Amino acid sequence: MPLAPRIPPIRRGRTSHPRHARRAVGAAFAAVLAVGLTACAPDAVSESFLSGENTGYVAADGAIVEIPVAERGEPVEFGGVTETGDDFDSADVAGDVTVVNFWYAGCAPCRLEAADLESVWKEYEDQGVSFIGVNTRDQADTATAFAEEYGVTYPSLIDVDTAEAKLAFAEAVPISATPTTLVLDKQGRVAAKIIGPIDGTSVLSTLVKDALAEDS
Repeated sequence: MPLAPRIPPIRRGRTSHPRHARRAVGAAFAAVLAVGLTACAPDAVSESFLSGENTGYVAADGAIVEIPVAERGEPVEFGGVTETGDDFDSADVAGDVTVVNFWYAGCAPCRLEAADLESVWKEYEDQGVSFIGVNTRDQADTATAFAEEYGVTYPSLIDVDTAEAKLAFAEAVPISATPTTLVLDKQGRVAAKIIGPIDGTSVLSTLVKDALAEDS
């Protein structure tokens, strides 16, 4: 059986460049930044938040939007097949607070937040909380390699061919930036949305704790 492709880790640290190359590097960085900002532009939900119509606050890479209980829509029913070939249905986690993370292996912010997501998952896994990833671009072997590389132990749906999970959330919270992390309440309704990387564990941990404290 062929070995799964290895996802290269993010390299940290500084590298010295000759002075004559620095201008070219700077220009290339500016071009990449411009593309990145375009790809990660705020969607309708975050635009509404930024105009003061939603509660929450702006983070360095996006927005955190908390939805009051009275304003939440219907429970979101979603499912698919995980990277290990197992069938998943949202009914499997009924009654749990559920964290849904949209990601793909080539997304640098997704790699940066992987350890933090895993940390929050481990903190709450025995407290009625479930985690499920939704991989929007990769096939199963790449998703499996990512999980092994970054120590991710919760499953991910392989959504690239069907977009089944992404479409299931389209009416409640259109997913137009990656990564995006949703917190679903015990009824399966979207209670909070983090646009961009979760940037540490404290915000997501607090959102999960708040959802757990709500009446069923």
